[in-house]
Amino acid sequence: MEIIRTVSWMSQVARESRAKERIVGLVPTMGALHEGHFSLIRAAKSECAPVVVSIFVNPKQFGPSEDFQKYPRAFDADRAALENLGVDYLFAPTPEEMYPRGFRTTVAVEGLSEKFEGRSRPGHFHGVTTVVLKLLEIVQPNRAYFGRKDAQQARIIRQMALDLNLGTQIVVRPILREPDGLALSSRNIYLNADERRAATALYRSLEAVRQEITSGERNPAHLLAALRRVIEAEPAVALDYAEIVDAETLEPVVSLRGECLILLAAKVGKTRLIDNALIEQDNGTFRVTL
Repeated sequence: MEIIRTVSWMSQVARESRAKERIVGLVPTMGALHEGHFSLIRAAKSECAPVVVSIFVNPKQFGPSEDFQKYPRAFDADRAALENLGVDYLFAPTPEEMYPRGFRTTVAVEGLSEKFEGRSRPGHFHGVTTVVLKLLEIVQPNRAYFGRKDAQQARIIRQMALDLNLGTQIVVRPILREPDGLALSSRNIYLNADERRAATALYRSLEAVRQEITSGERNPAHLLAALRRVIEAEPAVALDYAEIVDAETLEPVVSLRGECLILLAAKVGKTRLIDNALIEQDNGTFRVTL
């Protein structure tokens, strides 16, 4: 595996791959890699060669009171894991390389970025779309892989790629979970033992909604009430938001139809976690995927 630190060299390597008509895959990450990331990399390797993984803790997506400085960084362990997975290139630029002196541009996907995570973390998605656009322009992959755990982010990136004719297929892969249901996240390491147990309330609240839907409930207000009962029963968990939305528009729905998302964010102690579930309709039958 080759480690690349500069934009110019990454672009050159990518150009050479495309000139040979190879299918380039990109997995953007902020490091502190876990099995969720590895599942994306395995999917990329099954469909692409070469595979590029980026590790870049992006300062532009952190607010002034957020955890940029303490965000987990484990470069040596990440590098070893990527080598074991057979990744071809690790792109690991510095902030100065990605945002050189005089950098002025911000990318905004209007109408999708201002709600939920965007409301709770002002400017967050502007930082995400800016860095993802830069990565897609630098690597110009045929396919780029993202996890559905960050469902709003994935939707925004799909819209950006469509609107800007980027020519990259955005592949969104399922959530990976611990045996007790907690969605894999680099931030899970912040949780102490009691908080780690309490954090399962997010999964359990989504499971409660799934059971309600399986039992025939279709009213989003009733479904969200079931979700909140589970969260409120766990004192260590403070709900930020919970909503059932149309999967394309991210607008709240008044009745289940088509494809919807249950979006959820909460603080467990001082750690902010997000989770979601996908609701799909098929001939009047609803299936919920956690």
